[in-house]
Amino acid sequence: MGDQPIWERIGRDFVEHYYRAFDTNRSQLASLYFEGSCLSWEGQQIQGKNAIVEKLNGLPFGKIVHTMSTEDHQPTPDGCILSMVVGQLKVDDDPIIGFHQIFLLKCINEAWFCTNEVFRLGLHNFG
Repeated sequence: MGDQPIWERIGRDFVEHYYRAFDTNRSQLASLYFEGSCLSWEGQQIQGKNAIVEKLNGLPFGKIVHTMSTEDHQPTPDGCILSMVVGQLKVDDDPIIGFHQIFLLKCINEAWFCTNEVFRLGLHNFG
């Protein structure tokens, strides 16, 4: 684990922190965004830290558990980190469903923030 590139460690740490906060106390997610952050949630475009946190806190469920299947992290030419997560989530008493999520992370004043995020449920039935 010590021989991982720094961008992979930062991406993994961010993703782990994000889902832990999302599953336990979504209001903690506010520290991960800044005023210029953008979120695309199932096609709905949201911009700004407060609007994003309001959207995430207002999602219509009580309990959620994310399980990550895979995650990939890449450095970008401008010093950002692109992270993609594929996994499953369980909401309240609903069946387990797949999801895909992408984060673009940027270091601002020596702290990493999510500048862009895209979330989609895996609703396709290929069987």
